[in-house]
Amino acid sequence: MDTPKYTISTAADLLGISVHTMRMYEKEGLIIPYKKESGQRLYSDKDLERLRCVRSAINDQKISIAGIKMMLSLIPCWGITNCLEDDRNNCLAYNGHSEPCWQLKHKGNYCEGKECRVCEVYESFSDCSSIKEKLKDLID
Repeated sequence: MDTPKYTISTAADLLGISVHTMRMYEKEGLIIPYKKESGQRLYSDKDLERLRCVRSAINDQKISIAGIKMMLSLIPCWGITNCLEDDRNNCLAYNGHSEPCWQLKHKGNYCEGKECRVCEVYESFSDCSSIKEKLKDLID
């Protein structure tokens, strides 16, 4: 399910959207595609499910891309990664709320040098049904 196997054009066709829209979602930080050394983007079934959730939020709930980004920026990533207080003090995700943590530059903290695409924070919020459950787990 998490094996990158679809090219951007195939993924776009499967979702019924344009390649341009796929690139826009990437630019906005809603998806992190796998990139081959050649730069070719590949998407997994899990990526497609994430984008279905995004599309549903946009089309069915009428949430803007900015609104989705704001919600994703509020994910308490520090609670998922269990980073230390010193790391939190140096973290734009902890101290801000403009973009999801995987879209920020991580310097001098727990996430520096880590690949966001495989981070538990990014992976935990890959489909609509997992978002609420993950937040419940953090509170309990």
